[in-house]
Amino acid sequence: MKTIKDVFNVFKQTLATLYDANETEALTLLVINELTGLSKAKIKAFPEQEITSTEVEKLNNILSRLQTGEPVQYILGHTEFYGLPFNVTPSVLIPRPETEELVEWALSSVVSGEWKGNVLDIGTGSGCIAISLKKNLLNASVSAVDISPDALKISTQNAELNNVDVTFINDDILNIKSEIENSKFEIIISNPPYVTLHDKTQMHTNVTDFEPHNALFVPENDPLIFYKAIADFAKKNLPQNGLLFFEINESLGNETVELLKDKEFKNIELRKDMSGRDRMIKATRF
Repeated sequence: MKTIKDVFNVFKQTLATLYDANETEALTLLVINELTGLSKAKIKAFPEQEITSTEVEKLNNILSRLQTGEPVQYILGHTEFYGLPFNVTPSVLIPRPETEELVEWALSSVVSGEWKGNVLDIGTGSGCIAISLKKNLLNASVSAVDISPDALKISTQNAELNNVDVTFINDDILNIKSEIENSKFEIIISNPPYVTLHDKTQMHTNVTDFEPHNALFVPENDPLIFYKAIADFAKKNLPQNGLLFFEINESLGNETVELLKDKEFKNIELRKDMSGRDRMIKATRF
């Protein structure tokens, strides 16, 4: 590895069994940008530019970790979501593009940035949903819950990083013990655990080996356990016409819709993500 072009070639060869060519190229671009400070446009425009020996050493260390399947976001310690910076560690899920679509849907459902309602994000993880909503709804009051104290440390850091005020609460939606039990919210939003053991067999090892299992997996015999609990909580804590938003398991869209019908929600809308998969639901409290 001496030039930018050499780095691309070495990464491509070394990671060929783990990632397809496009993924590897995107990863390499991200890593070079991070280590050199060069813009992605410059990296592409000047492939013959030399890399320093210090940078080569760092690139080799990163490449060794990438070979194990470790996600690049954990290696670098941060990522971007909805145009904002977020710290990430193995204590939290890496924010996904489809979750950005859920945030966009929630934002487009309120009248304007002047909106002053109360929002609750359940299972906040890195805080990406709650923080992105607060950043765009300055007058809203945003709270976020997670069962993991380690995740809440990261989400609190991320709120400070993005200069927003979000109330973080350590609680378990399956067994609520905090003040949220008797609070009212105009919007409740959640990307809860929904991956079954069957789904796990189809997933990339960089997710199943490195991301936090308590934020991903649900019992095979009760895959909607969190949706039931959150829907029951929303029935009690949303006002009439309050909104509930879910990110969902793409193979359980119809079942999740039926669950919400059974709980007497109305205007239930199942929406596909940019890849054409059933990935999110909006419902209104009756």
